[in-house]
Amino acid sequence: MINSYVFVFDLDDTLYKEIDFLKSGYRSIASLVDKNHSWLLYQRMLNLYYEGENVFDIISKSYKNFPVDSLLNIYRNHFPDIQLEKDVLETLQFLKKKGKTGLVTDGRSLTQRNKLQALGIEDYFDKIVISEETGYAKPDIRLFQQFHEFKSDIYYYIANDTSKDFITPNQLGWTTVCLLDSKKNNIIEQNFTLKKEYLPLKKIKKISEIKKII
Repeated sequence: MINSYVFVFDLDDTLYKEIDFLKSGYRSIASLVDKNHSWLLYQRMLNLYYEGENVFDIISKSYKNFPVDSLLNIYRNHFPDIQLEKDVLETLQFLKKKGKTGLVTDGRSLTQRNKLQALGIEDYFDKIVISEETGYAKPDIRLFQQFHEFKSDIYYYIANDTSKDFITPNQLGWTTVCLLDSKKNNIIEQNFTLKKEYLPLKKIKKISEIKKII
């Protein structure tokens, strides 16, 4: 007997664009490292990123008082300037009425919790699983098995990273759904030439399309 649907989401590049967090982090660093020229430094960091350079290593050499570890701490611990799109909010509200909702994300506890708070979506999830808080990282099955406490027969997992997001939910019999990177600005590039077990069962162009799948 089915108790309810369960909808589990990834966070970065699924519910918001991670490039926005990166830009927010760079702005925080620039304002602390060089207050008088923060905008120029921010632009330099962004250019270095798009050129594929090691941004923090290069900046730390220019600003000796800020070693790489210091820059990383600012980046990871800052409270981000990121926003939730209306389409995502409406979808979360819709699914919350249809069943249980969850979120599973790799990352540090403070960093990911800050993102959730900035987006204002913590209360939309019945369960939130963050890798640092568990000691496991995707695709470890123990991350996903925690949602089996909802005791449903129908699970959906909506994510974006083909390298690690879908293989385990596929093994568990979940319906895996990939949010396509249509504008090619995800932090991690999607690869649909991987073995079948890594690939999602379904693809969508925007979050709200999940309504048509269930």
